[in-house]
Amino acid sequence: MSYFPDGRRPIIAIHMSDIQAERLRRHSSQPVVIEYSKSTEPWNVPPEADFLVTFMRGWAKAPRTAPPGWPHGLKWIQAGSAGLDAFPKWFFEGVPVSNGRGIQAIGIAEYVLTAILLHEKRLDQTIARSPADWREHPLGGLAGKTVGILGFGAIGSAVAQRALAFGTRVLAYRRSAQPADMAGVELARTLEQLAAESDHLVVALPLTPDTKHIIDSGFLAHSKPGQHLINVSRGAHVDQQALLAALDKDTSRVATLDVTDPEPLPEGHPIYSHPGIRLTPHTSGQTERFEDLLTAKIFANLDRFLAGQPLIDQVDPQKGY
Repeated sequence: MSYFPDGRRPIIAIHMSDIQAERLRRHSSQPVVIEYSKSTEPWNVPPEADFLVTFMRGWAKAPRTAPPGWPHGLKWIQAGSAGLDAFPKWFFEGVPVSNGRGIQAIGIAEYVLTAILLHEKRLDQTIARSPADWREHPLGGLAGKTVGILGFGAIGSAVAQRALAFGTRVLAYRRSAQPADMAGVELARTLEQLAAESDHLVVALPLTPDTKHIIDSGFLAHSKPGQHLINVSRGAHVDQQALLAALDKDTSRVATLDVTDPEPLPEGHPIYSHPGIRLTPHTSGQTERFEDLLTAKIFANLDRFLAGQPLIDQVDPQKGY
């Protein structure tokens, strides 16, 4: 069955896993799938392709100007991630782009709650390995604490839903004037209020020129003493030198970082060894369901495009998300 007026099969260029390439070949439109990036850079998209399905991996090294003929015959691009900061500006020129908003939201939210519980319950510090370790330890709790969320999109909403179940107060800050649309979630009036009232502060917003280093020395100066900062968005949201200085000044502060700037940090960087930082290698969104959720998003948008229907999560190039 063909969805094109001339009866031909759609051609899809893919810069993703072998799993996604094989699944695309089984789509009902019987597309021709080209795994082009196995032999070239991801921006060297075959000019005959109708659609592009791509991860961000490798795009940060793309040239500042578009390759000759861009976007060639592309009619739609599906990005696998919610964040789009690694793509050059020309990536969004002349072709609709949709992103992977929501695919990793639940996995990231579970990571965030794990980080909060680990900090409060100190399970990595209270392990008994001998009778000498059998003693009481003061533990924290979630009920009554304030979980601040910077950014209230799919990830922020998923974090809020789970945090509320633990009896926390959820305080969110969003740049738009839209209401939270979730019972129990309060909206902070200012960034300063969010900083001052959050026991656990989750960074979960897109990286744009306006949000780079949004967590800076000024923000940290307003932060509640002993605050736990959790960054699951992009490393560049945090001024890392300012964070290190704040952690050294107030040793009751801690940070859980799943992202850094750059990634990975160079050998010997102080973030690796700082006692107040728990660092993970950008894994917060990974679950056993990831490939299935990604496939569902790709197929849903491919079906919608071929049927002439609006795309899900189409990107606004001016906003960058």
